[in-house]
Amino acid sequence: MSAAASPADLLDLAVATAREAADLITRERGRAAAAVDVKSSPTDVVTAVDTASERLITGRLLGARPDDGLLGEEGADRAGTSGVRWVVDPIDGTVNFLYGLRPYAVSIAAQVDGVPVAGAVLDVPSGDLFTATRGGGAFLTAAADPTPVRLTGTRPPSLGHTLVATGFGYRAEQRRAQGAVVAQLLPEVRDIRRAGCSSLDMCSAVAGRVDAYYELDLKPWDHAAAGLVAAEAGLVVAGLRGRPFAEPMAVVAPETVAGPLLALLDRLHAPW
Repeated sequence: MSAAASPADLLDLAVATAREAADLITRERGRAAAAVDVKSSPTDVVTAVDTASERLITGRLLGARPDDGLLGEEGADRAGTSGVRWVVDPIDGTVNFLYGLRPYAVSIAAQVDGVPVAGAVLDVPSGDLFTATRGGGAFLTAAADPTPVRLTGTRPPSLGHTLVATGFGYRAEQRRAQGAVVAQLLPEVRDIRRAGCSSLDMCSAVAGRVDAYYELDLKPWDHAAAGLVAAEAGLVVAGLRGRPFAEPMAVVAPETVAGPLLALLDRLHAPW
Protein backbone atom coordinates (compact mmCIF):
# COMPACT_ATOMS: atom_id res chain seq x y z
CA MET A 1 0.00 0.00 0.00
CA SER A 2 1.58 3.29 -1.07
CA ALA A 3 1.96 6.39 1.09
CA ALA A 4 -0.52 8.11 -1.24
CA ALA A 5 -3.31 5.60 -0.63
CA SER A 6 -6.84 6.79 -1.28
CA PRO A 7 -9.31 7.47 1.56
CA ALA A 8 -11.10 4.26 0.57
CA ASP A 9 -7.86 2.27 0.95
CA LEU A 10 -7.20 3.87 4.33
CA LEU A 11 -10.75 3.10 5.43
CA ASP A 12 -10.41 -0.54 4.39
CA LEU A 13 -7.29 -0.84 6.55
CA ALA A 14 -9.00 0.93 9.47
CA VAL A 15 -12.03 -1.37 9.29
CA ALA A 16 -10.01 -4.58 9.07
CA THR A 17 -7.86 -3.45 11.99
CA ALA A 18 -10.84 -2.39 14.10
CA ARG A 19 -12.50 -5.75 13.57
CA GLU A 20 -9.36 -7.59 14.64
CA ALA A 21 -9.04 -5.39 17.73
CA ALA A 22 -12.71 -5.98 18.57
CA ASP A 23 -12.11 -9.73 18.44
CA LEU A 24 -9.24 -9.35 20.90
CA ILE A 25 -11.33 -7.15 23.22
CA THR A 26 -14.18 -9.66 23.20
CA ARG A 27 -11.87 -12.58 23.95
CA GLU A 28 -10.18 -10.73 26.80
CA ARG A 29 -13.32 -9.22 28.34
CA GLY A 30 -13.21 -11.69 31.24
CA ARG A 31 -9.87 -10.35 32.49
CA ALA A 32 -10.72 -6.66 32.18
CA ALA A 33 -10.61 -6.12 35.94
CA ALA A 34 -7.40 -8.11 36.47
CA ALA A 35 -5.03 -5.21 35.72
CA VAL A 36 -6.50 -1.71 36.05
CA ASP A 37 -4.55 1.52 36.34
CA VAL A 38 -5.61 5.18 36.50
CA LYS A 39 -4.59 8.19 34.44
CA SER A 40 -5.81 11.77 34.91
CA SER A 41 -7.92 11.00 37.99
CA PRO A 42 -9.02 8.00 40.10
CA THR A 43 -12.07 7.61 37.82
CA ASP A 44 -10.09 7.73 34.55
CA VAL A 45 -9.12 4.09 34.13
CA VAL A 46 -7.10 2.01 31.71
CA THR A 47 -7.04 -1.79 31.56
CA ALA A 48 -4.50 -4.24 30.24
CA VAL A 49 -6.94 -4.92 27.42
CA ASP A 50 -6.80 -1.24 26.33
CA THR A 51 -3.04 -1.45 26.00
CA ALA A 52 -3.16 -4.82 24.26
CA SER A 53 -5.70 -3.46 21.79
CA GLU A 54 -3.52 -0.43 21.07
CA ARG A 55 -0.47 -2.64 20.51
CA LEU A 56 -2.41 -4.76 18.05
CA ILE A 57 -3.79 -1.72 16.19
CA THR A 58 -0.40 -0.03 16.05
CA GLY A 59 1.22 -3.18 14.74
CA ARG A 60 -1.35 -3.74 12.02
CA LEU A 61 -1.47 -0.12 10.80
CA LEU A 62 2.26 0.50 10.80
CA GLY A 63 2.93 -2.99 9.51
CA ALA A 64 0.86 -2.12 6.44
CA ARG A 65 2.07 1.51 6.21
CA PRO A 66 5.43 1.85 7.99
CA ASP A 67 5.98 5.49 7.04
CA ASP A 68 2.77 6.75 8.64
CA GLY A 69 2.43 8.57 11.95
CA LEU A 70 0.18 7.40 14.75
CA LEU A 71 -1.37 8.87 17.90
CA GLY A 72 -3.05 6.54 20.39
CA GLU A 73 -4.83 7.16 23.67
CA GLU A 74 -2.61 4.78 25.60
CA GLY A 75 0.70 6.36 24.66
CA ALA A 76 1.48 5.51 21.05
CA ASP A 77 2.93 8.62 19.41
CA ARG A 78 4.91 8.51 16.18
CA ALA A 79 5.50 11.39 13.75
CA GLY A 80 5.84 9.50 10.46
CA THR A 81 6.99 10.85 7.09
CA SER A 82 4.13 10.03 4.70
CA GLY A 83 1.71 12.83 5.62
CA VAL A 84 -0.75 10.22 6.93
CA ARG A 85 -1.40 9.98 10.66
CA TRP A 86 -3.63 7.44 12.38
CA VAL A 87 -5.57 8.55 15.45
CA VAL A 88 -6.61 5.59 17.58
CA ASP A 89 -8.81 4.92 20.59
CA PRO A 90 -8.27 1.22 21.35
CA ILE A 91 -11.32 1.11 23.67
CA ASP A 92 -13.56 4.16 23.84
CA GLY A 93 -15.79 3.66 26.87
CA THR A 94 -13.30 1.84 29.09
CA VAL A 95 -15.42 2.27 32.22
CA ASN A 96 -18.35 0.62 30.43
CA PHE A 97 -16.02 -2.17 29.30
CA LEU A 98 -14.70 -2.63 32.83
CA TYR A 99 -18.21 -2.97 34.25
CA GLY A 100 -19.59 -5.11 31.43
CA LEU A 101 -21.90 -2.34 30.23
CA ARG A 102 -22.68 -1.25 26.68
CA PRO A 103 -21.48 0.54 24.65
CA TYR A 104 -17.74 0.59 24.04
CA ALA A 105 -15.94 0.94 20.75
CA VAL A 106 -12.76 0.82 18.72
CA SER A 107 -12.19 4.13 16.92
CA ILE A 108 -9.63 4.57 14.13
CA ALA A 109 -9.20 7.65 11.92
CA ALA A 110 -6.73 8.44 9.17
CA GLN A 111 -5.64 12.04 8.73
CA VAL A 112 -3.76 13.47 5.77
CA ASP A 113 -1.80 16.59 6.64
CA GLY A 114 -3.92 16.93 9.76
CA VAL A 115 -7.31 16.59 8.03
CA PRO A 116 -9.43 13.48 8.72
CA VAL A 117 -10.08 11.59 5.46
CA ALA A 118 -11.29 8.20 6.71
CA GLY A 119 -12.83 7.00 9.93
CA ALA A 120 -14.23 3.83 11.45
CA VAL A 121 -16.04 3.43 14.77
CA LEU A 122 -16.90 -0.16 15.66
CA ASP A 123 -19.37 -0.82 18.49
CA VAL A 124 -17.73 -3.92 19.95
CA PRO A 125 -20.70 -5.56 21.75
CA SER A 126 -23.23 -4.98 18.94
CA GLY A 127 -20.93 -5.22 15.92
CA ASP A 128 -22.40 -2.04 14.40
CA LEU A 129 -19.81 -0.29 12.23
CA PHE A 130 -19.91 3.43 11.43
CA THR A 131 -17.67 4.61 8.60
CA ALA A 132 -16.95 7.69 6.53
CA THR A 133 -14.51 9.01 3.96
CA ARG A 134 -14.06 12.70 3.23
CA GLY A 135 -16.53 13.60 0.50
CA GLY A 136 -17.92 10.07 0.43
CA GLY A 137 -20.71 10.18 3.01
CA ALA A 138 -21.34 8.36 6.27
CA PHE A 139 -22.60 4.78 6.58
CA LEU A 140 -23.75 2.21 9.11
CA THR A 141 -23.08 -1.46 8.50
CA ALA A 142 -25.12 -3.42 11.03
CA ALA A 143 -23.86 -6.74 12.33
CA ALA A 144 -26.97 -8.51 11.04
CA ASP A 145 -26.83 -7.00 7.54
CA PRO A 146 -23.62 -6.46 5.54
CA THR A 147 -25.25 -3.82 3.33
CA PRO A 148 -24.04 -0.33 4.34
CA VAL A 149 -26.85 2.18 4.94
CA ARG A 150 -26.19 5.86 4.28
CA LEU A 151 -26.84 8.06 7.31
CA THR A 152 -28.11 11.63 7.44
CA GLY A 153 -29.20 12.21 11.06
CA THR A 154 -32.56 13.62 12.09
CA ARG A 155 -34.45 16.89 11.65
CA PRO A 156 -36.12 17.82 14.95
CA PRO A 157 -38.33 20.92 14.57
CA SER A 158 -37.17 22.57 17.80
CA LEU A 159 -34.94 22.19 20.83
CA GLY A 160 -37.93 20.97 22.77
CA HIS A 161 -38.06 17.96 20.43
CA THR A 162 -34.32 17.28 20.57
CA LEU A 163 -32.86 14.27 22.40
CA VAL A 164 -29.35 15.30 23.44
CA ALA A 165 -26.42 13.05 24.35
CA THR A 166 -23.52 14.26 26.45
CA GLY A 167 -20.67 13.09 28.63
CA PHE A 168 -18.67 14.30 31.61
CA GLY A 169 -15.01 14.79 32.44
CA TYR A 170 -13.07 12.87 35.04
CA ARG A 171 -12.11 15.64 37.49
CA ALA A 172 -14.59 16.25 40.33
CA GLU A 173 -14.73 20.03 39.95
CA GLN A 174 -15.34 19.72 36.21
CA ARG A 175 -18.13 17.19 36.73
CA ARG A 176 -19.77 19.48 39.30
CA ALA A 177 -19.88 22.34 36.79
CA GLN A 178 -21.06 20.07 33.96
CA GLY A 179 -23.85 18.75 36.16
CA ALA A 180 -25.03 22.31 36.78
CA VAL A 181 -25.15 22.92 33.03
CA VAL A 182 -27.18 19.74 32.44
CA ALA A 183 -29.66 20.81 35.13
CA GLN A 184 -30.33 24.02 33.17
CA LEU A 185 -30.28 22.34 29.77
CA LEU A 186 -32.72 19.57 30.66
CA PRO A 187 -35.92 21.70 30.74
CA GLU A 188 -35.07 23.10 27.28
CA VAL A 189 -34.78 19.78 25.39
CA ARG A 190 -36.68 16.52 25.00
CA ASP A 191 -34.31 14.67 27.35
CA ILE A 192 -30.65 13.87 28.04
CA ARG A 193 -28.77 10.64 27.41
CA ARG A 194 -25.33 9.73 28.77
CA ALA A 195 -23.96 6.46 27.35
CA GLY A 196 -20.32 6.77 28.38
CA CYS A 197 -18.72 6.46 24.93
CA SER A 198 -18.16 9.74 23.10
CA SER A 199 -17.44 8.28 19.66
CA LEU A 200 -20.67 6.26 19.71
CA ASP A 201 -22.61 9.22 21.13
CA MET A 202 -21.65 11.16 18.00
CA CYS A 203 -22.46 8.21 15.77
CA SER A 204 -25.81 7.80 17.54
CA ALA A 205 -26.70 11.34 16.46
CA VAL A 206 -25.80 10.38 12.91
CA ALA A 207 -27.94 7.24 13.10
CA GLY A 208 -30.94 9.00 14.66
CA ARG A 209 -30.64 7.17 17.98
CA VAL A 210 -30.32 10.61 19.54
CA ASP A 211 -30.65 13.96 17.78
CA ALA A 212 -27.62 15.92 18.99
CA TYR A 213 -24.51 15.68 21.13
CA TYR A 214 -22.18 17.96 23.03
CA GLU A 215 -19.20 17.45 25.32
CA LEU A 216 -16.25 19.40 26.69
CA ASP A 217 -12.57 18.53 26.63
CA LEU A 218 -12.50 15.60 24.23
CA LYS A 219 -9.14 14.33 23.04
CA PRO A 220 -8.26 13.78 19.36
CA TRP A 221 -8.79 10.02 19.65
CA ASP A 222 -12.30 10.61 21.01
CA HIS A 223 -13.54 12.52 17.98
CA ALA A 224 -11.22 12.08 14.98
CA ALA A 225 -13.24 9.27 13.40
CA ALA A 226 -16.72 10.06 14.75
CA GLY A 227 -16.44 13.76 13.95
CA LEU A 228 -15.79 12.86 10.32
CA VAL A 229 -18.77 10.48 10.34
CA ALA A 230 -20.99 13.27 11.68
CA ALA A 231 -19.73 15.85 9.19
CA GLU A 232 -20.15 13.48 6.25
CA ALA A 233 -23.74 12.79 7.36
CA GLY A 234 -24.47 16.50 6.95
CA LEU A 235 -24.68 17.38 10.63
CA VAL A 236 -23.28 20.64 11.95
CA VAL A 237 -19.95 19.88 13.64
CA ALA A 238 -18.89 22.96 15.58
CA GLY A 239 -17.41 24.53 18.68
CA LEU A 240 -18.68 27.46 20.73
CA ARG A 241 -18.06 31.16 20.08
CA GLY A 242 -16.59 30.54 16.65
CA ARG A 243 -13.90 28.20 17.93
CA PRO A 244 -13.03 24.96 16.11
CA PHE A 245 -14.78 21.70 16.92
CA ALA A 246 -13.60 20.17 20.22
CA GLU A 247 -11.49 23.20 21.15
CA PRO A 248 -12.69 22.73 23.84
CA MET A 249 -16.40 22.11 23.11
CA ALA A 250 -17.63 19.52 20.63
CA VAL A 251 -21.17 20.00 19.32
CA VAL A 252 -22.86 17.75 16.75
CA ALA A 253 -26.40 18.69 15.75
CA PRO A 254 -28.83 18.73 12.82
CA GLU A 255 -29.10 22.01 10.94
CA THR A 256 -32.68 22.47 12.17
CA VAL A 257 -31.58 22.97 15.79
CA ALA A 258 -27.84 23.65 15.62
CA GLY A 259 -28.18 27.42 15.93
CA PRO A 260 -30.45 27.39 19.01
CA LEU A 261 -28.45 24.59 20.66
CA LEU A 262 -25.14 26.37 20.13
CA ALA A 263 -26.62 29.62 21.49
CA LEU A 264 -28.00 27.85 24.55
CA LEU A 265 -24.76 26.00 25.28
CA ASP A 266 -22.84 29.26 24.82
CA ARG A 267 -25.06 30.97 27.40
CA LEU A 268 -24.89 28.10 29.89
CA HIS A 269 -21.11 27.89 29.66
CA ALA A 270 -20.56 31.66 29.82
CA PRO A 271 -19.54 31.59 33.52
CA TRP A 272 -16.75 29.11 32.83
